[in-house]
Amino acid sequence: MSDAPPDARLVNRMMLEALVCPVTNGRLNYDSQRQELISKAAHLAFPIRNGIPIMLIDEARDID
Repeated sequence: MSDAPPDARLVNRMMLEALVCPVTNGRLNYDSQRQELISKAAHLAFPIRNGIPIMLIDEARDID
């Protein structure tokens, strides 16, 4: 369970839903265990560090 108040979690969720893949402009899926945003179309996983999505292609991990 998150320590953040419910309003903060909602804002974070809304922020994540507003982000798109910088390669395809497509949808990203949130992986809470790995703290990544996954672009299935681009086969990339973008890390989330200290609560901040790192949307740089050079920082993304290739996925199959």
